[in-house]
Amino acid sequence: MTLDWFSTSRTATWVHQSPPALETPERMPDVIVSVDDPQQSIDGFGACFSELGWSSLSLLTESARDEVLHELFAAGAGASLSVCRTPIGASDFAREWYSYDESPGDLALEHFRIDRDRESILPFIEAARRHRPDLRVWASPWSPPTWMKVNGHYAAALPHPFVTDVDNGLRADQVGAEGTDMFRLDETHLAAYARYFGKYIDAYRAEGIDITMVMPQNEFNSAQVFPSCTWTPAGLAAFVRHLGPVMRERGVEVFLGTLERGDDLLLGAVLEDEDAAQYISGAGLQWDGKRAVAAVHRLHPELKIYQTEQECGSGRNDWRQARYAWRLMKQFLANGANAYMYWNIALLEGGRSTWGWTQNSLVVVDPATGTHRFTPDYAVLKHLAAFVERGARVLPTWSPAGYDDQLVFANPDGSVVIVVANDMSEVMPVTFMLGDRALTVELEPESFHTIVVPAR
Repeated sequence: MTLDWFSTSRTATWVHQSPPALETPERMPDVIVSVDDPQQSIDGFGACFSELGWSSLSLLTESARDEVLHELFAAGAGASLSVCRTPIGASDFAREWYSYDESPGDLALEHFRIDRDRESILPFIEAARRHRPDLRVWASPWSPPTWMKVNGHYAAALPHPFVTDVDNGLRADQVGAEGTDMFRLDETHLAAYARYFGKYIDAYRAEGIDITMVMPQNEFNSAQVFPSCTWTPAGLAAFVRHLGPVMRERGVEVFLGTLERGDDLLLGAVLEDEDAAQYISGAGLQWDGKRAVAAVHRLHPELKIYQTEQECGSGRNDWRQARYAWRLMKQFLANGANAYMYWNIALLEGGRSTWGWTQNSLVVVDPATGTHRFTPDYAVLKHLAAFVERGARVLPTWSPAGYDDQLVFANPDGSVVIVVANDMSEVMPVTFMLGDRALTVELEPESFHTIVVPAR
């Protein structure tokens, strides 16, 4: 029986030519895999489209860009990314602020246009779909149109001198705050904003792109220097009561999020509104939402959970951040997440945003040479995304030896995917127990490994 074995260390990536065989256990295993207790199913792994991502890739030759997208998206070729996020209007990695209707008071949305997305976002999605035709795309806004907000501005916070040197033009009297509603909560504006979402879905479908799910607001608790809008749970519930019917009419799911606080009650308070809850089929969590994911999964098992944006690093794209990313994957996927998404697909060297943030990416483009490289973060994501298929189930593990550096999945074809790390500076043997079979592997120092055990 042949096992596929893919490994990455700080210095190399390789495929083992002579992987170990399954055998009868002769001693107590280090890790026992509960093969008869499958947990949540996996919808997929992915990342997020942005204007700066596309402008970075556009500096490559057409053939080089195509090679990058093939590696990222083509099934069976590289990471096989299968579910991705796109912004509704400007994200914090847009070239500048924009929405689809900046005509004040246009409640009929007569000036709604997605022309700006035809410059970057739509070509980016279309290029990815050429390599992954079954790519699923979902969407969320960073800010509503400015005239729908109480402060009349896309941002909600003044720049912090230790974080960014970009002036967003916000006045002191326009600053928002966590725990407040920055959206105009009268029924007229709520209904218009729901129609705004509907027009977005319709416009994208006219371009041949089906948005399968939406979330009402990116980071609804965070007042940020970039496009943002704070909402209370009551405010979100009021909006979902309008948004839900508009999306249901179009066959689009509504997830609640994105939550980037470690407080599951912020979602629970929205779900207590029965009129809103009937439209909500999932929840999106990111950043400090990692502390809430276990409680959300336990208290609301009927909801799907998407990890919607991996913590973004600082633009260094180093091995240390990749190891931290692995810890995040374990936290979310071992506690009920059905999908896991990276944030930036591609950025220039340094990873600087329009608003002065520096962040990591899967691909880094050197503008001086027009060349690119894949980052350590990409290598770690590939260890899961390339081998764990859509519809796989998470398999719980426990260790008599206290070893907890693994995730295990059962693919729909019956194969078992073991993703395991060794953060020590020496070779480490590990024995896995899978039913009545045992697998012993030796893990290189400071390395990640993916082992695919075929179905019996």
